[in-house]
Amino acid sequence: MVTGASSGIGAATVRLFRAHGWDVVGVARRTDRLEALAAETGADVFTADLTDQAQVDALRDHLLELGPVHALVNNAGGAFGLASVEDGSADDWLRMYEVNVIAVKRVTSALLPLLRRAAAEAGVADILTVTSTAGHVAYEGGGGYNAAKFAAHAVVSVLRLELAGEPIRVLEVAPGMVKTEEFSLVRFAGDRSKADAVYEGVVDPLSAEDVAEAIVHAIELPGHVNLDLITIKPIAQAATHKVARGELVPRRTE
Repeated sequence: MVTGASSGIGAATVRLFRAHGWDVVGVARRTDRLEALAAETGADVFTADLTDQAQVDALRDHLLELGPVHALVNNAGGAFGLASVEDGSADDWLRMYEVNVIAVKRVTSALLPLLRRAAAEAGVADILTVTSTAGHVAYEGGGGYNAAKFAAHAVVSVLRLELAGEPIRVLEVAPGMVKTEEFSLVRFAGDRSKADAVYEGVVDPLSAEDVAEAIVHAIELPGHVNLDLITIKPIAQAATHKVARGELVPRRTE
């Protein structure tokens, strides 16, 4: 099951799992996007707002009818705003915490019984959460998003300790700069010029497909191999706050 499946990394992950022969359930809020993805890939889809417990419970019940869940990809998330801690909107911070942290908790708690059933039958099950390099390195203007993603990273780390002794892998993929159709546009409330400026001059930022490759690879590794943390950035991004803009060339060639 892949959350945040209506666009970006989530949709790319659904496509790649389907290409590898998996049965997939894609979950998101936008029914029209999900229906288009289902028509394209043959995936099952389910519309749900994962910040609403009743809808998460309905999702769990739907999955119970389908059978065990062998892999959960917690991908749904998002950033809202790039203001300072002083000036940032508390409402934006709350939205980010709800979607990046509490929703992960809700879905993971609801699906653990199904994952345990799958692990008992197949020998392993997986919980993979997509966080961000923003959950490991702070940057100016990132206060609310940093706080939410740092918290998501903590949740993953605690869950791995709590599930020790069970055949359930707990994995984290932390992407850096990924150029998708919506992430920065949502962050800047639809301001296309600000969204485009994020990637201006950057040679080959990551694509959603790049991150999907890492997700699927981690889950398809032998069951005893746990990639605790995968940090993935474009070569032009040396750190969260240090991005090379313009052609990448060797400084010395002799």
